Amino acid sequence: MENNNQLIGLTNEEVLASREKYGENLLSPPKRDSLWKLFLEKFKDPIIRILLIAAFLSLIVSFVHKEYAETIGIFCAIFLSVGVAFWFETDANRKFDILNQVNDDTLVKVIRNGNISEVPKKEIVVGDIILLETGEEIPADAKLINAISLLVNESCLTGELSISKTTNPQSFHEDSTYPSNMIYRGTTVIDGHCSAEVTSIGDATEFGKVAREATETSTEETPLNKQLDKLAKFIGIIGFALATLTFSTLFFKDIFFEGPTYTAGQLGLLLGIILAFLITTSKVWLPIIYDGINLSGSKFIAPKYITEGSWLKWISIGILTFALVCLLGFFRGTNPFNAESWIPMKDAERILEYFMIAVTLIVVAVPEGLPMSVTLSLALSMRRMLKTNNLVRKMHACETMGAATVICTDKTGTLTQNQMRINQTNFYGLKQQQLENDEISKLIIEGVAINSTAFLDYSDSKKIKALGNPTEAALLLWLNDNKINYLDIRKFTKVVELLTFSTERKFMATAVDSSAMPGKRILYVKGAPEIILGKCKNLLSADGLHPIEKFKPEIDSQLLQYQNQAMRTLGFAYKEIDINDTSDIKFQAEKGLTFLGIVAISDPVREDVPEAVNKCIEAGIKVKIVTGDTPGTAKEIGRQIGIWKPEDSEINIITGPDFEALPEEEAFNRVRELKIMCRARPTDKQRLVQLLQKNNEVVAVTGDGTNDAPALNYAQVGLSMGSGTSVAKEASDITLLDDSFNSIATAVMWGRSLYKNIQRFILFQLTINVAAMIIVFLGSILGHQLPLTVTQMLWVNLIMDTFAAAALASLPPDSGVMKAKPRKNDDFIITQIMRFNILFTGLSFVILLLILMFNFRGEDGEISRYNLSCFFTIFVMLQFWNMFNAKAYATGRSAFFGITQSFGFIIAALIILVGQFLIVQFGGDVFRTAPITPKDWLIIIGSTSGVLWIGEIIRFINKQWKN
Repeated sequence: MENNNQLIGLTNEEVLASREKYGENLLSPPKRDSLWKLFLEKFKDPIIRILLIAAFLSLIVSFVHKEYAETIGIFCAIFLSVGVAFWFETDANRKFDILNQVNDDTLVKVIRNGNISEVPKKEIVVGDIILLETGEEIPADAKLINAISLLVNESCLTGELSISKTTNPQSFHEDSTYPSNMIYRGTTVIDGHCSAEVTSIGDATEFGKVAREATETSTEETPLNKQLDKLAKFIGIIGFALATLTFSTLFFKDIFFEGPTYTAGQLGLLLGIILAFLITTSKVWLPIIYDGINLSGSKFIAPKYITEGSWLKWISIGILTFALVCLLGFFRGTNPFNAESWIPMKDAERILEYFMIAVTLIVVAVPEGLPMSVTLSLALSMRRMLKTNNLVRKMHACETMGAATVICTDKTGTLTQNQMRINQTNFYGLKQQQLENDEISKLIIEGVAINSTAFLDYSDSKKIKALGNPTEAALLLWLNDNKINYLDIRKFTKVVELLTFSTERKFMATAVDSSAMPGKRILYVKGAPEIILGKCKNLLSADGLHPIEKFKPEIDSQLLQYQNQAMRTLGFAYKEIDINDTSDIKFQAEKGLTFLGIVAISDPVREDVPEAVNKCIEAGIKVKIVTGDTPGTAKEIGRQIGIWKPEDSEINIITGPDFEALPEEEAFNRVRELKIMCRARPTDKQRLVQLLQKNNEVVAVTGDGTNDAPALNYAQVGLSMGSGTSVAKEASDITLLDDSFNSIATAVMWGRSLYKNIQRFILFQLTINVAAMIIVFLGSILGHQLPLTVTQMLWVNLIMDTFAAAALASLPPDSGVMKAKPRKNDDFIITQIMRFNILFTGLSFVILLLILMFNFRGEDGEISRYNLSCFFTIFVMLQFWNMFNAKAYATGRSAFFGITQSFGFIIAALIILVGQFLIVQFGGDVFRTAPITPKDWLIIIGSTSGVLWIGEIIRFINKQWKN
């Protein structure tokens, strides 16, 4: 825009044309899924899917046997699990509904039609000339026209608390994240004033782009879902294989060995029905076979015509196949319309019964309680983590945090306090750098308090807030730390003249009628040390004035030391001036000053960060810093927190622009070695996260600014700070309410402990399933039914498992998990030790139960109601005591260790025990039980407890062996 247009701004017609072309200055709100969609998404859980298949197969069995309790129980398990997960997440969302609601009606000064006027922020258009002053938020991206002493807080975009902005090309910062003559929406003017031409509005601004990327859906699957998906496939293939084996054995034994002789035509029609059924149900069993092949290590994907083809297509093919079989049989002399061409009805019913047994095996194989266990574990952890300052918004994040292998952390506000503080002072007149009641101390105090444009907000005594320039506010905070209120100094000191800081001068000056030296007029000057030194004649030390040249080498050495530590430095000087001297303050500050000293200012590392980072490193988690700061500052912070070592080189650090320029393959390899990315933009951080994920890493990202939001969204776990921006919180999965990096280490410990709890339940649940499956299989092959009713199995497989899930899920976190390395992303959730325990314990239970079945039979071959009740109770108590063994899994300690702190476990165990007693004693015909005598109760409880004592002995031997 030409200068003459810049003076008059846009006309009304130009405003309308610009709004028509570029739209309004509004951010598009993130799309929210409907409650129905959120609810239906819960059915995508792999275990829920296989449970649904089992439920519908169970429904077929129910129609045949007229017994619906098991089916109803499975459907209850599904909807209870889905409902709990849905409720906890929607409840968390309600509590966490923190969208970036910007006040779009805030008035902004603009030049239009040659006049200065105020318009709402949402009405700003591209081409508008906006006028901004200290304290105002920038409403849109704009190019500077004029800038006077302009400092901008860009921490929400780059992490930089104070950035100097200018229109002078000679003063441009070459290593800045964004151009020095551009200002951006969402940032704040902390000093000076400016005019600027708007270049982008709304979603087109840098702020808008970041907010939009933060709401894009990440398709990255959580580690737990990957492992549960693999477990679901494994269970499916085992159940399907055993069911197929059972049906085939019974079918061929009946058809070819024990049953009547059938004609070739009858067998042909029967096989035709079976073939048609197999084709019709291809969408169910073919993917299971492909899953089995994939689990063996081969990579085969089920064809789309199977997985995506409609049921109607496969039903039609099945009917057509059967029709062709009938037609073929007709030409070979078998009339399908003749009843005698088919096997007898009673034989058909027997074959159908074999099919029902096979389906029952699949139902028994599926762990109905597992989804509830996972959901309860996540939900309980979600609530309990809140007590450790981790507000979990997305349930999966509880466990995923435990699988993290890399943490990409922001610097400002995450590793550091997001508040500039005095790191070190070097006033040459102060003894041991302590302020006293002497003249030199009074000069320093007055100079710091008066020669400043900053303020402090004392409204919250626990956390004093800096207002204005962060560097100047750091000086006031230093006075406050020394029990000095700067307002008291300003109250009794008269300011004669003030020269504000500018990027061109690089110093500021204030002339006052001093209260520190009554009757004298003092000129205080502070700014860049090299500038201030050039204006000084003397240096004031504790023993008087000295020529400045004598101290310059020492001062230069100190400055270099501070700069190497990435700290900002300020020099301080003063001068006594004549009260009657009317010369310009700028002229008076040019020479003859007395140097007081220098201070080093930094955004200090939070006290708990080095220890917390060390915990993560010891736990095998790589920590990477991603910041908008300079390389020097980033390296120094990395050194302070313990991730940047003396042996590290340029391969371990990169700037955002250099990272963007890397080809994809080179960047893919480079991210493995990176420890620090500086001068990073939001897109750089997002790319880093996605490349790490391609490297098979599980990535957690921490941040508090809007610039962190895209990476927070795309990471497997995003952790925002409680004091961060609303956009960052909205994009995250967990918010650290205390802004403490130590809470991240706590979250890792919770996540790993939660994963162990889920493994413990799987160990417990699958032991039951293995025992039940083998008994059903052997019983059907040997011609005997399982001596447990459907309602009894419902108690064992669903209700009892729910209490067991609650018991194991409520176990407190174990700090010992932090000594282990992160599990691999592709690990199977059932470890080798678990597999051995499941098979050994399950087979041992089967042998014991088969012996009991044989001993409980009477002379007529039947088992009495009383003995059936004993058998049922023994089966349950075996699982009950095995739950204690599951509790001790992977701890190396006794099952009784920490039992007094495991209140939830004790309560759940008591409920199972009392529940079993009530069912047996009062269940009657509903549960097919008869009351057991107290003596037999004691015998059963005592004898089955051997399961626990054997486990204790094995754990004791293993512990002694390791020691």
